[in-house]
Amino acid sequence: MDTIEFAREIRSRTLEMVYNAKASHIGGAFSMADILAVLYGSVLKIDPAEPKAADRDRFILSKGHACTSLYSTLAIKGFFDIDLLDTYSKDGSFFMAHTSHKVPGVELSTGSLGHAMPVACGMALAAKRKSEKQHIYVLVSDGELDEGSNWEAILFAAHHHLNNLTCIVDYNKIQSLGRVDDVIQLDPLKDKFVSFNWDVVEVDGHDHDQLLASFNNKTLTDKPRCIIAHTIKGKGVDFMQDDLKWHYQSPSADQYSAAQKQL
Repeated sequence: MDTIEFAREIRSRTLEMVYNAKASHIGGAFSMADILAVLYGSVLKIDPAEPKAADRDRFILSKGHACTSLYSTLAIKGFFDIDLLDTYSKDGSFFMAHTSHKVPGVELSTGSLGHAMPVACGMALAAKRKSEKQHIYVLVSDGELDEGSNWEAILFAAHHHLNNLTCIVDYNKIQSLGRVDDVIQLDPLKDKFVSFNWDVVEVDGHDHDQLLASFNNKTLTDKPRCIIAHTIKGKGVDFMQDDLKWHYQSPSADQYSAAQKQL
């Protein structure tokens, strides 16, 4: 399937998982669906038949609370039987409510915000020292950038010239308890990364052509790369879009049916 259809299928599967488990975080899962579709559909050097291949690219989802979109992505790609998604958030399931490394294709258990960027930096530094060619991608949330550990890692990456590292910011402008502008102001976000000596590009995080171009245009400098993807929380379902309540709210039966019809 093309990446547009891939993203639609990611959202549909995600909605089903969240509804069946009476879970949450669908807004943030939807905002990054297009990013995942382009990465897994056209960019990452990965093989579902060999999820631990030594030369694979590494992708880490730092905003692990939005794991449903990643689980859906991996299932559609064939890392495991798609029917296993039905066990999401049930007792004894590997498909936990925050991203678990027990799931094939998942590199790191995440959800404690501010931890994945430092790990990604370690992976990138190790790869460079061993002259390995894999690229390391880490997707962070905007609210997560309130965490100081991220900025320590951002400093570290530039100091060590980790040009095999790409950080994608899912900039949907809403975090758990309010709008990002009202909680802790991040803008001018691009200027901050530039001042930390990163190569930075801003894109529409729902425009697949822009996303693909930004991923394919690897930096020719010795700098790590940041892609600031401007997104909409709840993208794809009109009554969820840009609405804080869908950070935690689970859809009712009527809302589920209406959302699936839109998707």
